[in-house]
Amino acid sequence: MFGFLKQVGDYTRDAVDAARNLAQGFSVTFDHMQRRPVTVQYPYEKLIPSERYRGRIHYEFDKCIACEVCVRVCPINLPVVDWVMNKATKKKELRNYSIDFGVCIFCGNCVEYCPTNCLSMTEEYELAAFDRHSLNYDNVALGRLPTSVTTDPSVVPLRELAYLPAGEMDPHNVPADRPRAGQLPSQVLETLTPPAKPAAKNEGQSSSEAKEGDA
Repeated sequence: MFGFLKQVGDYTRDAVDAARNLAQGFSVTFDHMQRRPVTVQYPYEKLIPSERYRGRIHYEFDKCIACEVCVRVCPINLPVVDWVMNKATKKKELRNYSIDFGVCIFCGNCVEYCPTNCLSMTEEYELAAFDRHSLNYDNVALGRLPTSVTTDPSVVPLRELAYLPAGEMDPHNVPADRPRAGQLPSQVLETLTPPAKPAAKNEGQSSSEAKEGDA
């Protein structure tokens, strides 16, 4: 008799747990049914990357002075700078520059510390390839102009959720002239820049008034 009651109690407890889990699952389902879809039909639709997105690195051969600062600040010593010393001019002559994007972690240190600004981050993120050796870009491939989502006529550019207007959750059919919720980096820098202090003018007036008072 005791064993039968124990079986009934275990069965009842399992049934209650199953009902609770089923109710939790349905609550999540019904919650998502009330939301608007935010599906992106890739590759026909693509999200516009943010202003400071760290995509493929763009390289300008004419600006590079082969200082190898990018190699020293890289956490994995990734960029390969091939140069020779010109004995006549006693200056470095750059021969080749390459970055393996199959190993790159896109930290942006090389771009940040480059003294001649020959390196820059782009919004190009489609770097998939069948052979990983093809991800080793030389100076010719790095010098190629990056692709832009907004200028590609074959795709529909969509703004990210963080840059949609207030109250909008669907990036489709949103006019491009509508203001977005977030601020541009230039606008953020304006808010962080301290205003000019008119203290010098006030100090000059107070000193002149003090001199007049002494006279």
